[in-house]
Amino acid sequence: MTEQPYRLPEIDVNTLAQWMSSKPELIILDVREPNEVAYATLRDEHVVNVPMSQLARQQLQALPDQVTPDKEIVVMCHVGGRSSQVTYWLHARQGFANVYNLRGGIDAYAAQIDPSIARYA
Repeated sequence: MTEQPYRLPEIDVNTLAQWMSSKPELIILDVREPNEVAYATLRDEHVVNVPMSQLARQQLQALPDQVTPDKEIVVMCHVGGRSSQVTYWLHARQGFANVYNLRGGIDAYAAQIDPSIARYA
């Protein structure tokens, strides 16, 4: 029997925009560093910022109380690289069932959904 390759759970920015208005319990886990968040911010009550560097040091203890394995979580970074690593870690290694990488990150969100968000130079 051949083992199936791991498939990272992902959504696109259009899906995120829909979920933000239809899923009140949604958590958007922004894993960018504070200087990045200060430059380009997704201003929404769903967003929780925990830098990937802090997750690397503190592991699950870095997550705020509302970020639990039973919640629906979208992980976001600049373009999707770091968030895909965190999504994999939460999903495949920590047992978070409903966690998704935001394909294209905040850059794609700014380009396709909300042009008022600054884009990195």
